[in-house]
Amino acid sequence: MAAVLTFLRNLYDLDTLDTRFTNPATVPYKTVVDARNDRDAKSSKERAASWNLSGQPSKWNTPEFYFYLIYIGAILPAMFYIPYQASRYDHPAFHKFERYLEPGWIPGRLIDTSDAQYHTFRGNLPYMMTLIVVHPIMRRVYTAIFHRKKTSDLTTTSPAEDAQSRLDQRVGYDFKFAIKFLVVLHGFSALKVLLILFLNFKIAKALPRKYVPAATWIFNVGLLFANELCQGYKMERIAEFLVGVPGKTVGDVDGGLVAWGKWLDSFGGLMGRWEILFNITVLRLISFNLDYYWSSDRGQQDILEKKQLDPSALSERERVSIPAQARDYSFRNYVAYVIYAPLYLTGPIITFNDYIAQARYKSATIETGRTVRYAIRFLITLLVMEVVLHFDYVQAISKANPNWGDYTAAQLSMLSYFNLHLIWLKLLLPWRLFRLWALVDGIDPPENMIRCVSDNYSTLSFWRSWHRSFYRWSLRYIYMPLGGASFKGAKEAARSIMTYMLVFTFVALWHDIQMRLLIWGWLVVFFMLPEMMAGALFPKRKWESEPTTYRMISCVGAVINILMMMAANLVGFAVGVDGLQKIIAGISQDHSGMTFLAAAIIALFCGAQVMFEIRETEKRRGINLKC
Repeated sequence: MAAVLTFLRNLYDLDTLDTRFTNPATVPYKTVVDARNDRDAKSSKERAASWNLSGQPSKWNTPEFYFYLIYIGAILPAMFYIPYQASRYDHPAFHKFERYLEPGWIPGRLIDTSDAQYHTFRGNLPYMMTLIVVHPIMRRVYTAIFHRKKTSDLTTTSPAEDAQSRLDQRVGYDFKFAIKFLVVLHGFSALKVLLILFLNFKIAKALPRKYVPAATWIFNVGLLFANELCQGYKMERIAEFLVGVPGKTVGDVDGGLVAWGKWLDSFGGLMGRWEILFNITVLRLISFNLDYYWSSDRGQQDILEKKQLDPSALSERERVSIPAQARDYSFRNYVAYVIYAPLYLTGPIITFNDYIAQARYKSATIETGRTVRYAIRFLITLLVMEVVLHFDYVQAISKANPNWGDYTAAQLSMLSYFNLHLIWLKLLLPWRLFRLWALVDGIDPPENMIRCVSDNYSTLSFWRSWHRSFYRWSLRYIYMPLGGASFKGAKEAARSIMTYMLVFTFVALWHDIQMRLLIWGWLVVFFMLPEMMAGALFPKRKWESEPTTYRMISCVGAVINILMMMAANLVGFAVGVDGLQKIIAGISQDHSGMTFLAAAIIALFCGAQVMFEIRETEKRRGINLKC
């Protein structure tokens, strides 16, 4: 029993999810590996103190927290049962969403297949799982055939030469696999993708240096709009444009040109609509160009010598910030990075510098035991998603244009709540699957989700922990170049708000060019402002003598934040503005709805207190995620 509990504890440890959560970005993970045999508790405390971390005494075994845990435990079954009730076959509105259900693998249950994104992922899962096994095996075969060391060669090579040889092996394979991968995925459209990559590469390499950042942003933001408006640049439409009579043909030559364009479009590969998931590639295009642009300021060797760093044991921050060698910014390496198969479709996002650093030297974080535990966590999460979709048809209900008056206030609230959870799960699963593929292949990208969607109370922290690799990318390439944020004065505050607006405008446009997503991005900024002002009005340092009072005030603010975040994400990713208005009207129309809302607010208050204590527990372990 003890062994099982230990395994479960390790399975759900933050270190299993990502070593970046338990190890400071400035500390090479190789140092952690070398120090593993150190069991001295005093040394652990000294390390925690050196990171300037501290935690309050534990509150888990106090009457206050017994109340919180009992209350949450009592309402959890009802939270699951309420949306199940709304999903029953005998519910009056069942006929409206029945068309979105299909026979499931759980006996006697249908499964909600209304979400096209997850339905596509689910259908292709067997093939992707096969790739996770086959792709690394093919790499080993490739290395054995094309990069085998000759037994007659007795020349001793230096560590730098070995590292360069490893880079050439990995990137050479990634480049060749990328071309084949593109053709299989997109068919003829692979040429369109390669043309876009070539144009972006020439912006970095051919333009005068001072124009590179502006040209990069103009080209790539324009690309987001062009891909959306032109719907993948269909050759048939291009031919019709050249002919000049869309939908008609004039003469044999013109008719042949349109027919030829239509014939080329028929070779669309497994994913004919390549532009749908190309937004993630745009981030890598920008990363390469700006990493190359910044590399000309200081060379890698100068930085390594000045800081006396070991290139084989760089910290995560150093891998990202220290430029690659000048020769590494080649077209081969660029294509291998941008179309790196495990991360091409959904990410997580890794910078060009980090990709090259890990290709040259294997990261110390790549360990078999951790990767196996990560795979088990993915399978458990997949099972949770499948069970929920078999019993709670919340997405089908939302998609069927429902009459929200058919549902009680409790049902409206839980349908909204579970909708957010399913959005979180449908994003989490692809991100973790493709990160697992990268880990098996020897590359460690950042984990995209730190916490469960229900373990967030701060808008700022939520942004840091949701799609974390995109957040880190935004920091490096948008937020910091714009000057960051400071609220010390009115002028600085206005500039900072404008910075946030620009960041979230890009984030919204990057997700999709839709007004509701722009509204979502601006709502996120709007909801950040009260939290920032509250932090200025109630600074923690002034409440050090009254920690309990400060915790209660913070918890009230957390409840308000949670409600606002739920509203913003429902608008952006679920029901839109009109749907949210109807849900609010349905909850507030009678006394039962207000009674339920009061009970829900109490639950959020209890949950926020538990969230606070989870973070204090992490601090006692020397971990401060700031989210």
